Amino acid sequence: MSDQDQRISEAIARDEPRLRDFIRRRVADRSDAEDILQDVFYELVEAYRMMKPVEQVTAWLFRVTRNRIIDLFRRKKREASRTQAEMFSANGEARLLEELLPSPDAGPDAIYVRNILLQELDDALDELPAEQREVFIAHELMGYTFKELAEQYGVGVNTLLSRKHYAVKYLRERLRDIHDEFREG
Repeated sequence: MSDQDQRISEAIARDEPRLRDFIRRRVADRSDAEDILQDVFYELVEAYRMMKPVEQVTAWLFRVTRNRIIDLFRRKKREASRTQAEMFSANGEARLLEELLPSPDAGPDAIYVRNILLQELDDALDELPAEQREVFIAHELMGYTFKELAEQYGVGVNTLLSRKHYAVKYLRERLRDIHDEFREG
């Protein structure tokens, strides 16, 4: 086994459990989660094959993983146009998540703000109880209906609605300050 292959094998053995857990906390569908994990490791192998060895492998793996999860959410959003990701304003009006974030085409400042807001949302989602987080992500970001989720989780639609309600309530409060800060700025 070459030195390069050895480093790749060590990285996979060391980081696979943490990456799998990281993905599973954000992606409700197990097959999608496994696909992302395999894609990330494939990219690692490709980076080495293209003679672009990665310096900080673990950090690189998590960055690529986060990007793959975002790609999945975007793809699911396009596929499920009937159920678009919505966030609610203070007065209760539904708005698309994309409408709340600066366009990535608006230049470096907008990309910076967008990345901060997405990181804050990601951190806030991590703070939710697992059941609330899973329902919120599956419904709002991945486009699953409550009926589909009820079948998948084996619980009633009202239970799922309640979990999502508490998630939205927490996220709205948790993200209010950062939203107001960038809105004023």
